[in-house]
Amino acid sequence: MRLLLATILFLPGLGMAATYPVGPGETWTTLNALFSAVNLGPDDIVEVAGAVTYPGGVVVPAEDGGSAGHPVTIRGLRVGGQRPVISGGSNTVEFRQSDHLVFEGFEVRGGSARCILQGAHDVTVRDSVIHDCAGHGILGTDLESGSFTLEYSEIYDAGNGTSQHPLYIQSDEIAHSGSVFRMRYCYVHDGNGGNLLKSRHERNEIHYNWFEGAAYHELELIGPDEETQAPGWTRDLVREDSDVVGNVIIHTNPDFGSVVRVGGDGSGQSKGRVRFVNNTFILASGEDATVFRIYDGIQSVEMHNNVIDVSAGGTARIERTVEAVWTNGRQIHGSNNWIEAGSSFVPGAGEWSATLSGSNPGFANAAAFDFTPLSGSPLRNAGNNAPASDAGFPFPGPTFPPSFHPQRALVPVAVARGADGFIDIGAFEALSDLIFAHGFE
Repeated sequence: MRLLLATILFLPGLGMAATYPVGPGETWTTLNALFSAVNLGPDDIVEVAGAVTYPGGVVVPAEDGGSAGHPVTIRGLRVGGQRPVISGGSNTVEFRQSDHLVFEGFEVRGGSARCILQGAHDVTVRDSVIHDCAGHGILGTDLESGSFTLEYSEIYDAGNGTSQHPLYIQSDEIAHSGSVFRMRYCYVHDGNGGNLLKSRHERNEIHYNWFEGAAYHELELIGPDEETQAPGWTRDLVREDSDVVGNVIIHTNPDFGSVVRVGGDGSGQSKGRVRFVNNTFILASGEDATVFRIYDGIQSVEMHNNVIDVSAGGTARIERTVEAVWTNGRQIHGSNNWIEAGSSFVPGAGEWSATLSGSNPGFANAAAFDFTPLSGSPLRNAGNNAPASDAGFPFPGPTFPPSFHPQRALVPVAVARGADGFIDIGAFEALSDLIFAHGFE
């Protein structure tokens, strides 16, 4: 007979839900002890005491998931301002087909293989710090992973070599068709290897994040690894699309010359549509760098209202397409982008329109990472208020206008971008009164 000490809550139509405390002096002193004693269910909450370091190797098993709209929530409670820490193990934390799950409020560190292994559907990781990961920071599994939301989190000091990344996100396109990876309000920086974000997910929505300091690409948005998919999967089963809106992307490594790669990496290609809108790209390596490296199978790339600034010497090469394999011929489309004067390989007439260039984008204080346009900035009111895809290749479900500002920190709430009817180019809108909104409780 299992011992059950928990706060019980009756939810109409769902039966009993409970809150389970974990920590020193509680019935369950570790998460794994709780999972071995209790099968969690929809709307159950696990509260883990902060200011304590718990052992890694935590596995949330399949039987401890929730249901659609009624997740299990595993929540870290700060004590004296300190989060609970989960440290060590091969996989410090693993979601093993524990679908419909929220994991929030933790510090996760020290996994020798991965800090978080994500192998479930409808999972949210929120308000967490993930760092000191010898290999991957977060790795999505090829099989059984589905929709995944990462928000209000900081990831750093992760990755190794060429094939282990701070964030490596995938989805199982047979088991969880139609899945979405949503990443928003995150700060990812100081990668030790790989790309800050490498995603093979069916659909990526990358909104309002700050990326800085990859070993290789800051972003790599490609197709599934063709050798690891489930039986019945084919390259053309689904098209992988990516919507990249309102981010700051800072390239700092002088030994690697590309910022973003889309399409494929030689092992899997998306044949997809990729959209970049109102992002701020800062080329700070001091060397020449390519912004958009288009590689392997790709259908279309569109870019609107982006600013591309060279801050430390070198020149910007806007595109590299010699490795691209276009599914329908070359398809690049864009409008109202600001680029550093002297940039090379700029999309031409009929592809980009209303392009601006100059030597100074007019940031408020670039040295202090304040990329808000000053009153006299050429970015002010210079964006396209209604950017449209090429008629032959419409992007499905685009986000516009951008609603929030990215932050160079882990923040509990997002900063609203605001609007005055004339959109600025880049990730920041110059308004005097910004409001705070859309935070978690």
